[in-house]
Amino acid sequence: MTNNQLRKKQHYPAIWISDVHLGYKDCKADYLLDFLNSVESDTLYLVGDIIDLWSMKRQFYWHSSHYEVLNCIQTKAASGTRVIYIPGNHDEAFRNYINQTLFGVEIHQQFIHTTKANKRFLLIHGDDFDSATRYNKLVSIAGDAGYDFLLFLNRWTNRIRKIFGGNYYSLASWIKARVHKAREAISAFEDAAVHEAKKQNVDGIICGHIHHPKIKVDDGIMYCNDGDWIESCTALVEQQDGKIELLHWSDTQFILDSADISILNTPLNTSTNAKPNKSAA
Repeated sequence: MTNNQLRKKQHYPAIWISDVHLGYKDCKADYLLDFLNSVESDTLYLVGDIIDLWSMKRQFYWHSSHYEVLNCIQTKAASGTRVIYIPGNHDEAFRNYINQTLFGVEIHQQFIHTTKANKRFLLIHGDDFDSATRYNKLVSIAGDAGYDFLLFLNRWTNRIRKIFGGNYYSLASWIKARVHKAREAISAFEDAAVHEAKKQNVDGIICGHIHHPKIKVDDGIMYCNDGDWIESCTALVEQQDGKIELLHWSDTQFILDSADISILNTPLNTSTNAKPNKSAA
């Protein structure tokens, strides 16, 4: 798929975004807004940390583009897109409204999405897995002082690249990928997510939280992380045949990864109405 094809307003059965961190100075709201205005979907899943209440408590910041993102999401909900919001740890105040609908947006603790290929995916933000990871401080990175410095480097690197005509590049992701303890934390998180998917008898799991976009199949379970809009600028989309793709969307757009979910083993419980717990729908 070319950049021009991605630029067309394409319709997907489902789209997943998370870790937008509106209210945080390093949120790439302009890129996200461009993405949201370039796509349509039957269902839009907001998989947590959409608004960074932690950052806003420390220092209030709210760019006009952040409001435009919220307005775009609400417009989609009013126009017939089903919008499902699974609050994360940075916007956990919205967990007080689980199983309610606010401004046309459904709020759930967890959710199960059934793809066009009849595969069931558990949707969860991912902070539940912090206790299962050895370096949970590395997993809960947004807002940490060290992470702020990493994003400071990322910000200035891209300002310099832009001056010389370069495209957006995530220096923060490059550095994290080379830190041994960060890699261990990410691996432990992925293992915990796969374990939870097995426990809930689903084909796969979609989450965010650790700002590390990825698609992989582990022991018959598909693990998908939709990344973030601070470093990675990524989203997950479902194609009409049920195929899951991971898109990067900044000043360039391309497919980072994809996976054929038909290879997955179907669990014993294939009911599309199955619920992961009492708080999900």
